[in-house]
Order: sequence, then structure tokens, then C-alpha cells
Amino acid sequence: MKDHPNKHIQAAIEYALSAGWHFRQGKGHAFGRLYCGTHEHHEHQMSVWSTPRNPENHARQIHRKVNICRLITPDRQE
Repeated sequence: MKDHPNKHIQAAIEYALSAGWHFRQGKGHAFGRLYCGTHEHHEHQMSVWSTPRNPENHARQIHRKVNICRLITPDRQE
């Protein structure tokens, strides 16, 4: 995977990868797409834009999406 040109978004991608998400390189306006590593979470995915209007906000959106997924995923077995 090549690095995102914005350091804030690159750090957010690395945060998602460390949380078990997967990254698929994109084409065109999308730099790529992040997917949750849990098979049951098909709706937990997010596009990573190459040139968002506000890169810091886009990085925060990535963090929020990953954190929401972590809250939904139970850490214990029931």
C-alpha cells in the first residue's frame, strides 16, 4: 500500500489497520476503501478520499468509524 499524501489521513489509515480493518487501494477520486475485519460487519466500510476538502476532518471520520465498530463488536463471548 502506498502512503496517503496527507499525514493525518495516513495516521488514521494506520490506526484502522491496527484495529483489524483491511485496506483496498482505489482508483480515481478515492484513494482506497477501508473494510472492517469482522465478517458480520458488511456495512462497516469507508472510502478514503485522495483530496478531501478538510483532511483533518476526514481523518477524524475514519477514527470515529473504527471506534464505533469497536463498540459494537463484543469483546466477550456470550
